[in-house]
Amino acid sequence: MSMRLERIKARKVYNSRGEPTVEVDAWVSGCLGRAAAPAGKSKGGKEVMYYPEGGVDESIRLINGELAEKLVGVDASDHANVDEVLKKFDGTEDFRRLGGNAAFAVSLATAIAAANAQGKNLYEHLKIVDSFRLPYPLGNVIGGGAHAGRGAPDWQEMLVSPVGAGSVEDAVRANFLVHARAGKLLDEFLGGFTLGRGDEGAYAPPVKTEDGLRILKQAADEISDELGFRIRIGVDVAASSLWDPGENAYVYRTEGVKLSREDQMARVAEWVDRYELFYVEDPLDENDMDGFSELSKQLRGKTLICGDDLIVTNPRIMSEAAEKKAVQAVIIKPNQVGLLTTAMETVRIAHRHGIVPVVSHRSGEPPEGHLAQLAVAWGGKLLKAGVVGGERVAKANELLRIGELIGRDRMVSL
Repeated sequence: MSMRLERIKARKVYNSRGEPTVEVDAWVSGCLGRAAAPAGKSKGGKEVMYYPEGGVDESIRLINGELAEKLVGVDASDHANVDEVLKKFDGTEDFRRLGGNAAFAVSLATAIAAANAQGKNLYEHLKIVDSFRLPYPLGNVIGGGAHAGRGAPDWQEMLVSPVGAGSVEDAVRANFLVHARAGKLLDEFLGGFTLGRGDEGAYAPPVKTEDGLRILKQAADEISDELGFRIRIGVDVAASSLWDPGENAYVYRTEGVKLSREDQMARVAEWVDRYELFYVEDPLDENDMDGFSELSKQLRGKTLICGDDLIVTNPRIMSEAAEKKAVQAVIIKPNQVGLLTTAMETVRIAHRHGIVPVVSHRSGEPPEGHLAQLAVAWGGKLLKAGVVGGERVAKANELLRIGELIGRDRMVSL
């Protein structure tokens, strides 16, 4: 059977924030693959450019015109070759001609079409592991920072993960239960709360970060006791959004305080102990690799220090972070680098160094579950995909479907 890419077509659709994005249809052997690009609001400064000058419309024009002429006829079963055509077509280091989001949508849509044409699941087509396991869902329950409004917590995400669950059904259900319990506790603490939510479905309450941590810890502990397995909490500090170079300090606007680099590290270490945080993402500014290394050494064995804005799914930076022992986990967001194969290279480096891959959504997401397939294909140990909201639940539901195929109790070892 021919596995040539027969046709591609791009269109404008909208993500979960109501922002325009690129969706691509690709056909291989009469089989359709469809994918749309996500978009982050808390965006690392080292990410590729989402779109060229002219925005989404210019990306669509290029895909449907010049790029289609280059791609049609390419062997779609060889995904490295597909991505190489995309890379050469753009011809820049940061995808400023085509746009990294547009490249990602084409890359993913073509991979889905090729998988469908071969009668495979996406996780089978793009696998880089010998056996498949289900990642633990990691979801945002109480949010602040760039994902919420004024008066919300200064740290961007307070997260939950049911790392003691023995099956994917128990894991998914646990996160929903913690989310609901946290809402009740917030309502009690505030004497009435509208249960308003930010971009990722997390509550966006008018509380300080530490109050949010205390409430989420209580919710997780209560549900752990009810279900009989351990549920732990973590955070995404998104410290680059707190760092003010002019002040040479981390500025906490809700709290009204400024912390030096040393004070920021001390706060993170103190709260890791106090709230038993098993996961801490971006605790320092994205340009402070040495600080990550120092904090990782200090907290080794207590928590996973995870790099997102620090590494932006970039293989070169991933290698540097591994060499400097700066992280124990890394966020994998393929649209940060534009191509699936580039993201796969970063994941391979992480695996070689014993670093936990955390396959992650963005705050602006399409309502589809492909991310769960990528997490399983790449040996992701955590799937960071929110808890509630249709575009977040889509990832959890896809995990449940994959569990039917590979075994509901085939959870990763974390």
